[in-house]
Parts: sequence; C-alpha cells; structure tokens
Amino acid sequence: MENDVGPDHAERFASQIQDQGYSRYSIKQYRTTAEGLLAVMRKANLGPADMTEDRMDQLMVPIIDAAWAKDQKYCRYRINRFWDYLIENAGAAPRSEPSLDMSPRACLKREYETYLRVQRGLSEDTIYHCLRFYDRFLTAKFGAGLGDLNTIRPDDITGFILWLRKEQNAPRDKTGPSHLRNLFQFLFWSGKTERNLSNAVPKARQPKPTSIPRYLEPEEVNRLIEAVRNHEKTGRRNYAMLMLIARLGLRAPEVTAIELDDIDWRAGEILIRGKRQLHDRMPLPVEVGEAIVDYIRNERRGSDRALFVSAKPPFKRFKDAQILRWILRDAYDATGISPPQAYIGTHILRHSLATDMLRKGASLAEIGDVLRHRSAMTTTIYAQYDVDALRSISRPWPTSGDAQ
Repeated sequence: MENDVGPDHAERFASQIQDQGYSRYSIKQYRTTAEGLLAVMRKANLGPADMTEDRMDQLMVPIIDAAWAKDQKYCRYRINRFWDYLIENAGAAPRSEPSLDMSPRACLKREYETYLRVQRGLSEDTIYHCLRFYDRFLTAKFGAGLGDLNTIRPDDITGFILWLRKEQNAPRDKTGPSHLRNLFQFLFWSGKTERNLSNAVPKARQPKPTSIPRYLEPEEVNRLIEAVRNHEKTGRRNYAMLMLIARLGLRAPEVTAIELDDIDWRAGEILIRGKRQLHDRMPLPVEVGEAIVDYIRNERRGSDRALFVSAKPPFKRFKDAQILRWILRDAYDATGISPPQAYIGTHILRHSLATDMLRKGASLAEIGDVLRHRSAMTTTIYAQYDVDALRSISRPWPTSGDAQ
C-alpha cells in the first residue's frame, strides 16, 4: 500500500529522529517538514511510489521557499532525509544513480584512484588530496579535457609548482610536490607516459633539524590533559583522545580511526590503524583503558562503530582529525600554557612522549617501537647529540669475515 500518505509516516519518521538523539526542537522541525511534504503529495494525488526525482524536485520548491531564509538550506536537508525514509519504508522509488562519466580524463582518474588505494595503500584523506592535484595539474596543462600525456615537460611541472607556491604563499610546503610525484609515478607505471616524470618534480626546501623537536614538559602535558576534562558534554571523550596521544604516541588520524572492535579488553591490547593501511597491536595502559571505559559508559552515544564520535546527533564519526587540534587549542587557552611553536598540532604530545622516554634512559630502538617508525633513521631526530642513544640503533661495521 505504497500510495498511503497518511500522517503516520511523519510520526514514524519523527520517532527515528528521536532515537538518534536529536533535541525536541529538532524533532519538531523534522516532523513539521515531513507533514508539509505529505500534505503537498496528497494535494497532488501522489503516493510514495509515484515520487520520482523530478516530482520531488518540483514538490520541495514551495516548501523550501516558505521557510525563513536561514532555514532553507536545512529544510532541503530535512526533506531529503524524509525522502530516504520513504524509500526505505514506504516503497518510494530509489534515487537514480548518477551516470558514470566515461570521458578519457574521468576514466584515467578512476584508474589512478584504484592505483592509490590498492597498489600504494594510501589513506582516504591522502587519496582525496592526490586526486585534487590530479585535476589541478591537468587543468593547468590541458584545460577541461585530456591531451597527450607525453607532451608534459619538466618545465610544465616547475611552472605549475611556482604558480602553486605563489597562490598558497607557502614556499616550504612539500605536499604539492609529493602528490605530483604520485601522479607521475602512476602515469609511468601504467604505461601512460614514456618517461618517469616524478624525477622532474622539484623538492621543497626543508631545513634540516638541528635539535630535538620542540616538546612540553611532562607536568605541562598532564595539565593540558586534565584541563579538557572540565567540558560538560565532551570532557570524557576529549580526555580519552588526548591520553591516547600522550601515553601511546598515536598520531591524530590514528585516534579518530579507532573502532570499538579494535580494543581487545581481555588481552589488554588496542589495534592501531597507521599509515599506508599498516596495522599494529599495542598494549593498552590501565589509565588509558579506564579513560576509554569512562567515556563509553557515561558519555558516548549513537550506533556508529567508531570509538570517538561527535557529541551532536546523529553522533557520527569524525571526517578528519581536526577535532584534536581544536581540543588542544582550547586546553592551551584554559591552562595558560604557551604553545612551543606557532602551529598548534597534536604531534607536540608525541614529541613530548619521545623526549621524556629519552630522558628516562630509553634507547632509540625502544622509542621507535613505541612511535611505530618504519625506519630507524626517523627516530634519530630525538638524539641529535646523544651518541650513546645513536649507538643503540647502529649496525656493526662489516668485517672481512662477514657474509656479503
């Protein structure tokens, strides 16, 4: 009975919204919007099964226009959510899939995306930025279409990067050249170009580190972590997130990527989803585990399987790790601690952990294990002048009797 457009649908839809934790005011807004659309459908003698995309576009216009200016965008969002409800529960026709762009440039882009995900194992965030630079460079070279890739010259690459530097005003930003190298490695690997132009991408000038990375003293780290607990709605979540960085040395994206099923409570271990889709299991310290349990029991809501979710309905996982920068920035403001560097990033907690371990006598190999460095050379930034620490990861000098 898929032509039923009675008020029950609006009420059931409002119940779903209520179950997702929305406020009474928001539930009322969703119910009112649904009732408005149902009234328009009855007036046009249309049932859910008759609701094609064209008809929906026509019917929603007067409803959106009747909303006050600042609410029109949200009104469209509420209508689309009710339309999804009608598709799932009232027999409305599914949304049509957008037609696949079969132009040469679009096909190459899909092939490149598969290469980045399958062959390189890059994160979704990195893939997104690689594809952006794919579009930007090819647009600069060929316009809207796709020309002969073998006509790309080193001068084209250098000119694009110089333009990029001017536009972004960031002469030392190395992300652009890095994404371009991925593109040209793919083009050569897939046989689209005769030469590997990744070698023609100039490197961004990066000053060599001359000292141990900037860090906070242990008591400052503890003050920052304790400061975030005071937030009424998100204190437990924020505290648990910063504890994972300060005590386990996790990177910010690794914290937001944790799933509920990644914690083995019996074994006392946690699965870390690191760079390049590499996974590591680490022991879960008691104080970190207690912070996570406190958050799950007393603050966390919603059905998303991510461990850390938004405090606003419908309590979804975070799209990126910027939330941790904001949390740390607020902690600096609350404590009055001066950030040791202009850019406020959570990597400072990771550096502070490594520096504290070094002071307490940990070897560079042990620090590298905790920070999950894939190369021992990466860890040497923490021992610029500590010769004994450098010896802990050095390989023995080969002698004439050693196997070649």
